[in-house]
Amino acid sequence: MADIATLVAAAGYLITVLLIYLYISRGKSSRKLAAGFGAVWAAALFFHAIALGQSLLSPVGLDLSFHNAISLVVWLVSLLLFITSMRCPMEILGIPTLGIGAVLIVAGIFHPDLKAQIVQGDPGLEWHVLGSLLAFALFTLAAVQAIVLAYQDHRLHNHQLKGWVAYLPSLQFMESFLFQLIGVGFTLLTLSLISGWLFVDDIFAQHLAHKTLLSIFAWIIFGTLLLGRAFAGWRGRTAVRLTLVGFSLLTLAYFGSKMALEIILAS
Repeated sequence: MADIATLVAAAGYLITVLLIYLYISRGKSSRKLAAGFGAVWAAALFFHAIALGQSLLSPVGLDLSFHNAISLVVWLVSLLLFITSMRCPMEILGIPTLGIGAVLIVAGIFHPDLKAQIVQGDPGLEWHVLGSLLAFALFTLAAVQAIVLAYQDHRLHNHQLKGWVAYLPSLQFMESFLFQLIGVGFTLLTLSLISGWLFVDDIFAQHLAHKTLLSIFAWIIFGTLLLGRAFAGWRGRTAVRLTLVGFSLLTLAYFGSKMALEIILAS
């Protein structure tokens, strides 16, 4: 049942990508398309939540094996972008985000995890894990936003305003939105690190040391970026580069070892 719900969700994400593309290519002239991709997107999120409920939740705790963790992040990213698109025209980010997300969740069906990774403990530990993944989801959106921002800036400087770039909000809005994502993500990452000290028995244990150190390095980078923005007016390429470096560190922290241990070395 979980596999069927996952396939339906993936199909919904891909149809949403197609409808967003058609919406943009028609110059936002079709309200039916806008309503259509909103409804399909919501349905995809619903079926994805059903799949997660069946694969993630177990009687003894949360099963955060590699593909389940990836699937949860994809759902969180999709949900956050869906909510964001309801108040500002950011649905164009759904084209790469939902497309890649659909591929990732389907990959979990054809390459299932070799063993469960149950997170057991008090609710504080589970909230720590979920908060960490929510922070990562926000930084994932920030990374996509940074790439789009860099491309938009390049096209503007070369006076190439045709195509989908013309659909994007102003460069100032895009940059402001990027820092909003980073600010919220930084707050959640801070809470995640604090809760790790409180609820994880040994946060610097051998199997957690790399994750903790990489997360701290990423926290320092994002904190420096926010301070640089506030006091030195950092923007443009500096913001894009630091965002991508911080996101890369978090990716290695959250999923690097899980991929190596659960997929590469275990296969």
